[in-house]
Amino acid sequence: MQASESVLLGRLQIISRFSLLFGILISVPLNLLFPNDLTWQLALALIALTVGIPHGAVDHLITVPKMASSKMFFFLTAYLSVTGLAIWFLLNFQILGFALIVVISAIHFGIGDASFLSELDRRSSKGKFPKAVYALAAGFTPVLIPLVNSQSQTALEVVNPILVGWATGLEQPFLISCVILNLVGVITMLLNRRAMLAFDLLVLLTISLIAPPLVAFAFYFGLWHALRHTGRLALELESSKKANAESKPGLAFWNAVLAGIPALVIVIVFTVVLGFTTGFNLGTDLLWYLLVVIWALTVPHMALTARLDARAMGLTKASI
Repeated sequence: MQASESVLLGRLQIISRFSLLFGILISVPLNLLFPNDLTWQLALALIALTVGIPHGAVDHLITVPKMASSKMFFFLTAYLSVTGLAIWFLLNFQILGFALIVVISAIHFGIGDASFLSELDRRSSKGKFPKAVYALAAGFTPVLIPLVNSQSQTALEVVNPILVGWATGLEQPFLISCVILNLVGVITMLLNRRAMLAFDLLVLLTISLIAPPLVAFAFYFGLWHALRHTGRLALELESSKKANAESKPGLAFWNAVLAGIPALVIVIVFTVVLGFTTGFNLGTDLLWYLLVVIWALTVPHMALTARLDARAMGLTKASI
């Protein structure tokens, strides 16, 4: 079983790495050929964001695995209530809500990535790595840099013009700080003989600086964070555990993906309904409302994954 889990996590690490390299490679010629065309950026962003949605939709199966009706009812009520409050806050306090979600997302993504690597290391002979340094660099690089680099204003105008200037003139200091943080992470990983982790940080830095912000974040969210988190879910979900026990890592992964598909449909339908009830324009507002729903779901999702993160990071007793 551990061998199957190691194969699964290792494959996802490679796939996510090459997915972002593909995002870098495809962005360069498209930027040159269609420098002012946002159509391809929006298309790639919506696809990648949609791919990433199911990864957070298995929380109920992990938190309440026995599906007890009373526990499930209270769990879903609390989960959806927190999500609803987050949506209300993001729509009514857009700049403050956006700034808060940037910080929350960076922390969540960084810890999630470090936890993924910790799970992989526990199943291999690789040495330990400085988790806190890696988590900070891996979290803030793909989240903050696309929002403060030279292309960020155009992207924010597409998402929601109100968000332009959200950093209150601190874009350049934020950008420089993130680049330095990333490079400190790279050097630290090299000093700890983790060359591929250093390479991964450089990949995150490159796509954040080169690709259009919408593409950079969406590719990271859907094809890096979501893939790696789904891999971790495949260590917990009962149907995935069974597949891993039968040495079927591919099936273990798809079981975790399929468990989240219903929520993907619900999120899309809910986003459209929410949009239309608040003056939604399908052509210009879909991305904004989809992002709001994704960000709102991140709040309870982050709280519920804290247990898995703590165990993976060695803060609580591990069990394999």
